[in-house]
Amino acid sequence: MKFSFSAEQDEFRGNLRRLLAERMPTKEVRRLMETATGWEREGWRQLDIALGLSAIAIPEEHGGYGFGFAELCIVLEEFGRALVPAPFLATALAARAILHGGSEADRASLLPAIAAGDTIATLASAEDAGTWAAAATSLTATQSGDGFRLDGHKSFVIDGAAADLILVLARAPGSTGEDGLSLFAADATAPGLTRTNLPVMDPTRRLARLTFTAVPARLLGTAGEAAAPYRRTMMEAAAALANEMVGGAERLREDALAYAMMRMQFGRTIASFQSMKHKQADMLLEVELAKSAAYYAAAAIDEGDEDAEAVASLAKAGAADAYLQTAIHAIQIHGGIGFTWDNDTHLWFKRAKSSEVLFGDGQHHREIMMRNWAA
Repeated sequence: MKFSFSAEQDEFRGNLRRLLAERMPTKEVRRLMETATGWEREGWRQLDIALGLSAIAIPEEHGGYGFGFAELCIVLEEFGRALVPAPFLATALAARAILHGGSEADRASLLPAIAAGDTIATLASAEDAGTWAAAATSLTATQSGDGFRLDGHKSFVIDGAAADLILVLARAPGSTGEDGLSLFAADATAPGLTRTNLPVMDPTRRLARLTFTAVPARLLGTAGEAAAPYRRTMMEAAAALANEMVGGAERLREDALAYAMMRMQFGRTIASFQSMKHKQADMLLEVELAKSAAYYAAAAIDEGDEDAEAVASLAKAGAADAYLQTAIHAIQIHGGIGFTWDNDTHLWFKRAKSSEVLFGDGQHHREIMMRNWAA
């Protein structure tokens, strides 16, 4: 099998990488992570509009560019490489949920504003147990007149405290398992909605806990049939995050190699030591394997491959292991300075550790992979 990106995809990646190098150096990342939301709306809007990032994977009939999932993953890989604090992942996953679970009328009313960059959206599904499995949903939706009222809470919602639109997975009262699950859209300013930022390890990605008390919401799609669209959305979330992680891992590997070739000890660079060569070779192998799996997962989703769910979980589990191990190696290669606040390595280490458990840890995804291939 031979895989390669098209010339257009390579050009797009190059333009994006240059733009991020100009507008999002580590100094700017550090400044933004100290702000209340972790990013600034006007700065993100300018970056978004420059390349139309929010519109990439949204169909043309809804104001997007109509590109595939692979192009979305290219953006995420470059964002992971530059450690961009932005609501791109949250909004992209919310848009995917609307595409999979909403009706044509829902898509027509919600997606154009997302594609234009006017609406920041997020998907709220996990609760305090920290599992993204649909069956674990306890937040309820009760019909009230022509609409619905939501009661309960959601946790670990990416950019949940700053988003304009909240996509909520909820169940009908009395339902269990994956039965009675529906997808709802709630306005962030709706009465009864309380949003609280959670303490996080990674300050470049904010998570929030949302409390719903009779919050008015709009049903998306068909009531009680959200389990399958949600499962597809989470499959794409795993693949998307895998691509973001391999971007960060590749950046760490390159920075560690550059430092090793510059750092002198005993009259020569530490990169010339045999033990250092072994470590660099291990990092290269782990990162390249993770990249291959992440790229394959994106292609499988674009092509509608029947093994896409298993491959996406394989990519997520592999990327998590490679990213965290590369971060550990990078800190060790930097020596004593690698543990300091002034050195940037710890920023990627924190992203690696937080991403390891986001949308399910390695054990969770290996179980999904084995269940799919056993069937």
